[in-house]
Amino acid sequence: MSITATDKITSTSQKRSFGAVLWDYLTTVDHKKIAHIYLFGGGFFFLLGGLEALIIRIQLAVPENDFVSAGVYNEMITMHGTTMIFLAAMPILLALMNAAMPLQIGARDVAFPFLNSLGVWLFIFGGLLLNISWFLGGAPDAGWTAYAPLSTQSPGLGVDFYVMGLQIAGAGTLMSGINFLVTIINMRAPGMTYMRMPLFAWATFITSVLILFAFPALTIGLFLLMFDRMFGAAFFDVALGGNTIIWQHLFWIFGHPEVYILILPCFGLFSDIFATFSKKRLFGYTSMVFATMLIAFLGFMVWAHHMFTVGMGPIANTIFSVATMAIAIPTGIKIFNWLATMWGGSVKINSAMLWSLGFIPSFTIGGMTGIMVATVAADYQYHDTYFVIAHFHYVIVGGTVFGIFAGLHYWWPKMFGRILNETMGKISFWTFFIGFHLTFFIQHFLGLMGMPRRYWVFLKDQDLDLGNMISTVGAFFMAVGVIVFIYNGFHSWLKGEKAPNDPWDGRTLEWTTQSPPVFYNWSQLPLTRGLDPLWIEKTEGNGKMTAGEPLADVHMPNGSILPFIMSVGFFIAGLGFIYQKVNDLWYIALFGGMALSLLMMIIRSLQDDVGFYIPVEELEREAD
Repeated sequence: MSITATDKITSTSQKRSFGAVLWDYLTTVDHKKIAHIYLFGGGFFFLLGGLEALIIRIQLAVPENDFVSAGVYNEMITMHGTTMIFLAAMPILLALMNAAMPLQIGARDVAFPFLNSLGVWLFIFGGLLLNISWFLGGAPDAGWTAYAPLSTQSPGLGVDFYVMGLQIAGAGTLMSGINFLVTIINMRAPGMTYMRMPLFAWATFITSVLILFAFPALTIGLFLLMFDRMFGAAFFDVALGGNTIIWQHLFWIFGHPEVYILILPCFGLFSDIFATFSKKRLFGYTSMVFATMLIAFLGFMVWAHHMFTVGMGPIANTIFSVATMAIAIPTGIKIFNWLATMWGGSVKINSAMLWSLGFIPSFTIGGMTGIMVATVAADYQYHDTYFVIAHFHYVIVGGTVFGIFAGLHYWWPKMFGRILNETMGKISFWTFFIGFHLTFFIQHFLGLMGMPRRYWVFLKDQDLDLGNMISTVGAFFMAVGVIVFIYNGFHSWLKGEKAPNDPWDGRTLEWTTQSPPVFYNWSQLPLTRGLDPLWIEKTEGNGKMTAGEPLADVHMPNGSILPFIMSVGFFIAGLGFIYQKVNDLWYIALFGGMALSLLMMIIRSLQDDVGFYIPVEELEREAD
C-alpha cells in the first residue's frame, strides 16, 4: 500500500476541525505527537502537584494553622510526592525523549510505535485513576512511599487507588524503556556508532536500562500490597508472619534508581545545551559516557541508605554508606566537564542556558547534603526532618525540574515550530530560581532545628515561624515562574516567531529536520561522519547533511485506536479491583475491563498491519 505525504500531513497554515485533531492524537503512533501527549499530560499533573505543594506550604506558613485538616494534609503530602515523581517529572522527561532521541540518532520513529502509543495512554489513565480518588471518598494518605503497615491499615480506598493507578502508569513507563532500548540499538542512522551519539541519546539509553531493571521491583511490591489490601493476604502483616521491612526494600530497590531515572536524562540534555551554546565540543565526551554508566550501576547499590534507622546493623549500614558516597565521583566528573566545556567557549546566555547554569550550583548543594545524609551517624539526626526534605528537593527540583525547563526551551522550536519569548523565559527563570532557593534552602536549618517532616502543624515559640514563612513565600515565587512559562507557551503558539530548522546553530542531527519535522522525519536518513555530525558538515562540508541511503519509498506505521481502548479497559478493570471488596457487582467491571483489553490485544495480534509506503515521487515533491 502506498500513500502520498500530503495525505498524511496537514500544513500548519490549514485549519482542521477539533474532532479531526482529537482523532489524530487518539490514534497517533508518531513519536513527535506522542511527545506532545506526554508533555501536556505531564504538564497537567505538574500543575496539580504544584497546587498540592502550595496547599502544604499555606498550611505551614504560620504556627498551629488550620487551613486544612490533619487528614487532608496527609492526603496532600502523599499526592504531591506521588504526582510529581510518577505523573509529572517522568512523563515530561519521556516527552523530551520521544521528541528528541529518535531525531538525534537519525531514526524515522521508535522501534515499536504501537507500544509507544500504548505506553502514553496507560500513563494518562493510570494518572486519572489515581486522581479521581479525590472525588470518590478520599485520596491515599500513607505518604508517597506507602510504607507498611501504614498503607495496609489505611482506612478507605485511597491506597487502593494508589496501587492500581501506579500499576497502570508504571506499565506504560516500562514499555517506553524497552522501546527506547531497542530503538537505540537497532535504528541508528548510517555512521551513527554508539560513541558518536549525543549525550542525551546516551542518557536515554542508560535511563531505559534503569527503567527495565528498577520498575519490576515496584510492580512486585504493588502486587503484594494489592493482595494484602484487596484479597486478605498477609505479606506485610507481622501478626500473620509477614514482614513490613520487605516493603521498604522493594520500594527503594526501585526508588533510588528512580532518582537517576529522573536526573540522567537531564544530565544528557545539559551536556547538549552546554556544547551548543558554548560553541564547543563537549569536554571529555568519553568520560561523560562512562560516568553516566557508573552512576546508573551504583544507583542500584545504594537503596538501603534510605533505611539506616530500621536496624539493619552496622556492617550493612557501612556498606551502603560507602557506596552512596562513591556516586559523588562520577557526578563530580560531569560537573567539572560541563565547566570545562564552557571555559574558553563563546558562551551565549539565553533561557535554556540560564536554566542549565542555575542547575549547577543548585544540584551541587543537593549532592553535598547527599553526602551528609549518607553518613550513618549523622543520618540518625537528619532522618525524618526537614533537612531531608530540603536535600531531595535540591536534587529533584534543582536537577530534574531545572532540566525539564532547560530542555523545553531548547527543543520547543523543534517540537512546535515556534520559539519561546526570551524576555518571558528569563522572567520565568529568575522568579522560579529565587523562589526555589527561598523555599528549600531555609528548610535545611528548619530540619537541623528539629522540625519533623510530615507534621500537620508546628507549635509557637519554637523559632520555626520565620523559616516556614520564608519557605511559603518562596513557593509562591516558584508558582509565578511556572505561570509565566505557561503564558509564554500560549504566546508562542499564538504570536511566536516561527522557528527555522536550526535556530540555535546546533551540532546534532535533530537540527537538520524541519521545525516541526514532517511525520517521516527525513526523506533520506543522514550519514553521520563523527561526533556532532551537523557541526562537522558546517565546518568541514557544505553545511548540509550527506544522505546515508539512496532515495527510496519510505515505510511508515499506521495509526491505531487500539492502544487508547486497551488503556480504557485497564482503567475500568482498575476500578473493579478497587471496589470489588465493597460490592461483588464490581467484579463485572473487573472482568469486563480485562476482557476489553484482552480483546484489543487479540485484534492487534490478528491484524495484518504492515503500514504504508510514501512513494519516491512524493518525497521529491515535498523536498522541492
